[in-house]
Amino acid sequence: MARGIPKDPELAVQEPDRRSPGTMEDKRNIQIIEWEHLDKKKFYVLGVAMTMMIRVSVYPFTLIRTRLQVQKGKSLYHGTFDAFVKILRADGVTGLYRGFLVNTFTLVSGQCYVTTYELTRKFVSDYSQSNTVKSLVAGGAASLVAQSITVPIDVVSQHLMMQRKGEKMGRFQVHGNLEGQGIIAFGQTKDIIRQILRADGLRGFYRGYVASLLTYIPNSAVWWPFYHFYAAVVPVSSGVPSHCLPSHLWAPGCSHCLHPHQSHGCHPNPCAG
Repeated sequence: MARGIPKDPELAVQEPDRRSPGTMEDKRNIQIIEWEHLDKKKFYVLGVAMTMMIRVSVYPFTLIRTRLQVQKGKSLYHGTFDAFVKILRADGVTGLYRGFLVNTFTLVSGQCYVTTYELTRKFVSDYSQSNTVKSLVAGGAASLVAQSITVPIDVVSQHLMMQRKGEKMGRFQVHGNLEGQGIIAFGQTKDIIRQILRADGLRGFYRGYVASLLTYIPNSAVWWPFYHFYAAVVPVSSGVPSHCLPSHLWAPGCSHCLHPHQSHGCHPNPCAG
């Protein structure tokens, strides 16, 4: 997998291209940087920091969406704005972040996705030099690993999102009073985990796991080969700078993922995956 680094435009015009035709370097006029060339310390630190900032800003709306999907009709909330106001009045700001601390552990899955993708590509390259084969296998493997980590965390986090004062919303109810408990509530998390284990055993943490795999593995396995194909065939002369080709900072198959090869100065694509 590679990130494009544009060469000096003047040199690109003056120097004849002596590389063999048909390669990605030839078509995009860029240098290929592989996983082993990446500053991994910067990537992991900055990747987690960027994702955390985004997560903080969107988490309240994730919680609201989850409650709106679970409630019966309009028994509690009449819409997004109504839910936002009612949760804020009843529980304060911390009410909009129930389950947030647990949810942040999914940041690990994003880093695991990228690492798995790159290492799998490297492994497959010993058996096949086809970029399509390497991307397809690596993308599928990366989503498998990421979803295996993400699903149990999401299950616990979503049950915590359902905790509110008054009427019970989810299958499980935290014992004790929710009053005065802030974002960090390990007692609630332990209580939910015990109830899931008691009711469903370990399988309870993987509800929807197969559906997630059937959603994300094909998406990731197909998306990466098409990305490489698109990056290879789009000429620099088309008006699209080679270093700003469609970003894959947001890795498909894992909504918490960041990919290392995002070119500097380009806007990430928040819609992929």
